Amino acid sequence: MTISKDKVVQFHYRINDLENHELESSFKHDPAAYLHGHNNMMVGIEKALEGKQQGDEFSVELPAADTFGEFKENAQQRISIKHLQGSDKWAPGMTAVLQTENGAMEVTIVKVGKFMATVDTNHPLAGRALKFDLKVVDVRNATEEEIAHGHAHGVGGHHH
Repeated sequence: MTISKDKVVQFHYRINDLENHELESSFKHDPAAYLHGHNNMMVGIEKALEGKQQGDEFSVELPAADTFGEFKENAQQRISIKHLQGSDKWAPGMTAVLQTENGAMEVTIVKVGKFMATVDTNHPLAGRALKFDLKVVDVRNATEEEIAHGHAHGVGGHHH
């Protein structure tokens, strides 16, 4: 089955910088899953997977604009420490998860006070061209419910 709109795609990925240092990988975990054609995946990854099939393995180099976005100057915000997830103690340079109305967002701690922290809302990999090693694990037709909800359900997808 070929990857196209309204297909649920499960895939493994490895993200490397252009010096070939591994930054992140799903190969030792469950594969990622998304509903193709519904803006649930980075535009560059979705374009790269379009037309591929189960078992396909390939690498693609993508610019920042097609993955984690360009680095934005002045993207710092002060927030209450109680909203940061991922640790009990925070220090500059650490990454935290922040829940927003658009879902989870990864932020970098810039400065920490007793009750407030200054965070950089750029994704830690923003502004970087990256190499992705991709392996298509499974492609299936989405259910009517998944299409209505606009996302994949089950392993690697959204759970209600």
